[in-house]
Amino acid sequence: MTDGSIHRTARDIAREEITRAIVAAGRRQLSEVGPSELSLRAVARELGMVSSAVYRYFPSRDELLTALVVVIYTEIADELERTDAAARRRPDLHARWIALAHRLRDWAREHPFDYALVYGSPIPGYTAPRDTVAPATRVVQVLLDLLAEAEAADRVPEPRPVPRAVRASMRGLREATAGRISDDLLVRGVQAWGSLLGALDLELFGHLHGAVEDHDVWFAHLAERIAPL
Repeated sequence: MTDGSIHRTARDIAREEITRAIVAAGRRQLSEVGPSELSLRAVARELGMVSSAVYRYFPSRDELLTALVVVIYTEIADELERTDAAARRRPDLHARWIALAHRLRDWAREHPFDYALVYGSPIPGYTAPRDTVAPATRVVQVLLDLLAEAEAADRVPEPRPVPRAVRASMRGLREATAGRISDDLLVRGVQAWGSLLGALDLELFGHLHGAVEDHDVWFAHLAERIAPL
């Protein structure tokens, strides 16, 4: 190995460390000012860097937001994959759904501002690029794999007819799952996922205050009620 390659490797390592530090500082800012007020200059001040140095890593706020979105989706996917891997010891597919629902809720309550960035209100002026699609897909892939496993084992609810127009509108989802999941079970899965996120939004954003007293009891019942399996 030449001195030049050693130098490049050291430089690459330093760049990765600084990038992680900037992203971590940006994530802390989310909990203080929210995504719309995220500031590269404030990140630079926290890290003791000049703002021009931070801009060399992230030329705009939107690029830092994208990095945060990718990190957060990846963390959620990692958590759900670990949860399902542990739950696979049990043959009960319904219980695996319940475990996933509760883990997502626990994570969202531990990281409400991170959750809000990826599943909350859109940020004015920001459109997530395609870089975020793969990590976002990893999150829902855990549920899709569970549905596919249920389909393969013929352990699915009695199917309901899916109108032709609905089937046509689901073309992208049907192609992505390569026929492993029936149309009815896909509808059930999307309904369950949407209901789960809606339930978390209601709880995290304060919409249950004055309406539901015991959020744990409420969520446990809801997770059972919306289960696709």
